[in-house]
Amino acid sequence: MSENQPLVAARQRIDKWLFFTRVAKSRSLAQTLVSGGKVTVNGQRIAQPSVQVKPGDMVAVTLERRDVVLKVVAAGDRRGPYEEARHLYEDLSPPPPPRDMLTPFEQAQRAAGSGRPEKKDRRAIDRLKRGLSDAD
Repeated sequence: MSENQPLVAARQRIDKWLFFTRVAKSRSLAQTLVSGGKVTVNGQRIAQPSVQVKPGDMVAVTLERRDVVLKVVAAGDRRGPYEEARHLYEDLSPPPPPRDMLTPFEQAQRAAGSGRPEKKDRRAIDRLKRGLSDAD
């Protein structure tokens, strides 16, 4: 191991490891993921947060918006910054599929001139209507 990585135990509870790698925001949320059947280790669905993981294990987590596949590289000793946490795993997740649907923000955007006319537009429409009625 390098000087900046502390020596830690070879095995670690899956809930602690998910918390240390910043996959889950809290350890209790990590336990909920595991208990809810959202985590598999080496292809086996696990139900107990006390399951031990070791370097070389493959962990797949089904999150709300994406699926994450991680290879355990090391066990952690604390929940540190992202730069420290990313040394605990190797990300093998497939790239996200191309988005066909618009996000709510994109749906809320309108092209200029679409929608209800503004005051200036209404006046122009009134002038146009008056001009057409005078020609009759």
